[in-house]
Amino acid sequence: MLKIRTAGINDIPLIRQLTFNVWPQTYAVLLSQEQIDYMLELMYSEESLRKQFESGCIFIVVYDDAEPVGFASYQEIKPYTWKLHKLYVLSSQQGKGTGRFVIDHIIKEIKNLQAIALQLQVKRDNTARIFYEKAGFNIIEEIKLDIGNGYYMEDYIMEKKV
Repeated sequence: MLKIRTAGINDIPLIRQLTFNVWPQTYAVLLSQEQIDYMLELMYSEESLRKQFESGCIFIVVYDDAEPVGFASYQEIKPYTWKLHKLYVLSSQQGKGTGRFVIDHIIKEIKNLQAIALQLQVKRDNTARIFYEKAGFNIIEEIKLDIGNGYYMEDYIMEKKV
């Protein structure tokens, strides 16, 4: 049975473990190994995750029975609009409704805070875009962000009205 627990700073090692189980295989076909290594350090180092917690990101861990199988983070980015920063589940959980379970949980939580929309960024050529479209998200913008070291994030911003 799936359940969700709000994570804290002490969960950084667990979040990193899940990241390193999910991230490289998710992006191996989309990014070079050098860019994967760079982005993992940029976004998932202990220091970076600590700063994300301190800036108000809410992290959650999803469990299948007692086993941690994924995590997400989200945050209010402007009044009544929230951003899903991260949503990753183990490959063994994909296609089983785990991602949708997490999105439904987040939407329920932010609705209680009078949210009107949930946004996210997804790499333009990432097939996860199809998952988000099926979950009710629509593309509202294309962006190209310089993340340093000669790398760019070429993403869609997607939004779901809540």
